[in-house]
Amino acid sequence: MQVQISGQQLAVTEALRAHVLGKIDRLNRTYKKTTNLAVVLSVSKREQRADATLAVAGTTLRAEAVESNLYGSIDRLFDRLVGQLRKYHGKVYDKHAMEVRKERVSS
Repeated sequence: MQVQISGQQLAVTEALRAHVLGKIDRLNRTYKKTTNLAVVLSVSKREQRADATLAVAGTTLRAEAVESNLYGSIDRLFDRLVGQLRKYHGKVYDKHAMEVRKERVSS
């Protein structure tokens, strides 16, 4: 999977990069067919924001999280992405199972 980490009004440190890369394993365990991840970290006066766009075979998922701590927003961001991946994974495999059942019934 290709990973792009960038910052708006913020220099992305090695610690932030390592924290994001450490969370990617959760995405790969949930669904194997992820192709591209773009994470944008930004800081404004009182909020720390993390946005992500995840390209999956067949669709694109987008999530954002705002916290007072940047590490907390990264954690919440990946929680949301994992939830979206689980939902997408369930839809894909339910659709496949229905197609298989239809073929078995018709033959």
